[in-house]
Amino acid sequence: MSGQSKSIKEIERMLEEKHYTNEDWEEWKQDTRKGVVRLLAKEDKKKQKKIKLLKMHENMSVLEAHYREKGRLAIAGVDEVGRGPLAGPVVASAVILDPEVPILGLQDSKKLSHAKLNDLFEKIQKNAITIGVGVVSAAEIDELNIYQATKKAMKQAVEDLHVQADFLLVDAMHIPLPIEQESLIKGDGRSVSIAAASIVAKVTRDRMMIKLAETYPEYGFERHVGYGTKEHLSALDEFGITNTHRKSFAPVRDRLNV
Repeated sequence: MSGQSKSIKEIERMLEEKHYTNEDWEEWKQDTRKGVVRLLAKEDKKKQKKIKLLKMHENMSVLEAHYREKGRLAIAGVDEVGRGPLAGPVVASAVILDPEVPILGLQDSKKLSHAKLNDLFEKIQKNAITIGVGVVSAAEIDELNIYQATKKAMKQAVEDLHVQADFLLVDAMHIPLPIEQESLIKGDGRSVSIAAASIVAKVTRDRMMIKLAETYPEYGFERHVGYGTKEHLSALDEFGITNTHRKSFAPVRDRLNV
């Protein structure tokens, strides 16, 4: 049977449903109709993208595999978001992924679009073994300093897990808990577990800042999520400092003394 015995619509449906054989694919490659050539090019691009994602996932799962071989079965990745902003909390997350249900595309949350972040967030929520979140407010940040506040948020996140972790992979920090752990510089680009935690922390904090924007609509929190943008600094000058601003951070502190 030649590839041209099927209509372009039929071939498109078979490709979308992944309901075709290698023999079908080879036949279609001989089909010179422009619509078929275009469909196959599109499908081939998808295949190449998936191969790339699989390779990235494999490379970023090396540490998890290493520690599982050593008997660690509940490995949590831990990361935080929000150390730099002038307003809002610092948020941390701890995630224990299910090695039997790989989530392709996990990487440093800063490299992901808004749509991709939310897509991966939903997949993590659905497929992770357990997720923990820790939140430390602006007032606590002022009281403790941002470094100690970050540690506290990470500790809270690990303690919030419904399954106790037996090993922690932590992004550039040591958490004061009696659990064996490894600290990794730029860990969200080296470990799928830390990347997952980075994504959960980022989406959670962004949503909190969008909610804060309802209380403080003048500051544009839904756009800059508390970072010291020109818009944010102008709003501070015009409307003053709120309870959600970090008074120990220089741009805010300087305006207290004006």
